[in-house]
This record gives sequence, structure tokens and C-alpha cells, in this order.
Amino acid sequence: MSKKKAVVSLGHEALGYTTTEQWDAVKVTAKALADLVAADYQLTITHSNGPQVSMIHKAMTELRRVYIDYTPAPMCVCSAMSQGYVGYDIQNALRAELLSRGISKAVSTILTQVTVDPYDEAFYEPTKVIGRYMSKEDAEIEVKKGNYVVEEPGKGFRRVVAAPKPIDIVEIDAIRTLADADQVVIACGGGGIPVIEQNHALKGASAVIEKDSIAGKLAGDLNADELIILTGVPAVYRNFGKENQEPIANMTVAQAKELIAQGEFEEGTMLPKIEASIAYLEKNPQGSVLITSLDAVSDAIKGKNGTVITA
Repeated sequence: MSKKKAVVSLGHEALGYTTTEQWDAVKVTAKALADLVAADYQLTITHSNGPQVSMIHKAMTELRRVYIDYTPAPMCVCSAMSQGYVGYDIQNALRAELLSRGISKAVSTILTQVTVDPYDEAFYEPTKVIGRYMSKEDAEIEVKKGNYVVEEPGKGFRRVVAAPKPIDIVEIDAIRTLADADQVVIACGGGGIPVIEQNHALKGASAVIEKDSIAGKLAGDLNADELIILTGVPAVYRNFGKENQEPIANMTVAQAKELIAQGEFEEGTMLPKIEASIAYLEKNPQGSVLITSLDAVSDAIKGKNGTVITA
């Protein structure tokens, strides 16, 4: 029997929000991922990076303020840095957990670029808030550079960047080769490094890509058997947050679209996950999606928890 190929998408809960939180969080995350490996899954893992890339952006900006000889790091470089250090922590924690169970398996992180359309509407209406709080004077400097800022009353100004849709995963062949060799692969971290193709060269874009969006695309491109989205709740709920909320054990793409039309899923939380699930299943109708929490995934793969979406 061949292994089941799965793309696993990790949310903020799997990583924490600071460097020290991440060290502790990935040890817990590694146990859940190792449970999947032990259950005969071949894993390709992608992850969020919101707090991490924001922290790096703040640090690099402050470095430039203190040492004027330094050049501020652009968003694409901050994204690459976050991919490297988050992947490093995940791969080492997972490798250690697998070895403690007597499982010898390579775990690799691939620095992944994702092309975006320079004319994507998202570039004209950026929404992703990143970096430090700025004074009005610093914000005006950013605006003069051509960047966008937003004011948070009582706190100051922060920079906002675009979240364009992914087009192509540049390193998909390398990811597929390692996955086909039954290795654990960590790729497209934080949505991937957004790049624009110009005369066969790749130029970093001042943007971020939604982690859920790239997870659906990655699963589709790899023709994965399953997309597993690990989030902060054990299942998708109808009437979430209300007294009459109830978990949804199963739904089809058609039912998911109907619930979206009814405004059932909150934008910025569950909605992107459902949309990513639909995109994956429309490309790979033979696959399935499991949405659950990190601590519930071992039960969820046995049908005891979570939400399963099929075509």
C-alpha cells in the first residue's frame, strides 16, 4: 500500500509569536507531525510567518535607524529570513521527535519563491499590517518612498503591504522530487517569497502571500491525496462564536460555497481556509481536506474529530 501524500498547513498556534515561544511550540508541533508520519503519511509542510516576518522587519528597520550605513531589508528578504529560521526550528524538532521513535527520515526546508502578478489588484489596496509602530513623521517618510501606511488610533502608524494571489511555485519540481522520495519537506513558508518575473529574472515584491492560499495551491500542484489545515479550533463550525454553534463533520465543495454565500465564515480567519480547500478540490477532485486543530489531528485522521471537505 502506497503512502498517503498530504500537505500540512501550520497556523500561528503551531509556532508561537516570539523566538523563545517558537522553540517550545515546535516541540509540541513535532509530536503531532510525527504522529502523521507514523500513520504512514508522506508530509509536505507549509506554515504561517506573520509574527516572525513582522519581528524581522522591525529588527532590520531599527538596525538602519541606529546604524545609518546599513540598508533596510526589503519585505522579500525579511520573508526569506523568516522561512529559513522557522524551517530550521521545525525540521530540527521534527527530526529529533522522529528519531526518538526509531524513525530515520530526512527533513528538509526549501527556500521557496512564488510568482505574483504585478498588476494584481491587491497592490492597489494593500491590507496586511506589518512592522513597528511609527510616528507621523516616520510614516510620512514611508509614504514618500511609495509605501502605504495605516494609522491605529492611540498607537501610531504602521506599514501595510499587499497580499496578491500566487501564480506559480518556482521550486515546485524540487519539492516534488523530495516528496516523491518519501522525505518530509518544509516549503512555501509564510506563503512563499513573493517575486515578479522580469525578463527571466525574479525580482522580490513588497508583499506577502496568504498562507492558506499557497497551501491549497501546493496541495494541488503536488496532486496530494489530502490537504490538512491545522488551526486554532478542532473543526469548522456553523454559527461560530454563538450559543448555537455546532461543528460541521463533513461538507462538499457545493455546500462550502453555499455557506460562504450565507456569510458563515469570518474573513481573515476561517474563510481563507475554506477558499483554499475549494481551490485544491476543484483541481484535485479525488482528494480530501481535513480542517482541525494541532492537538486534535491524531483523532481527526481516524474520523473522531475535525471537518472533512470533499468534492
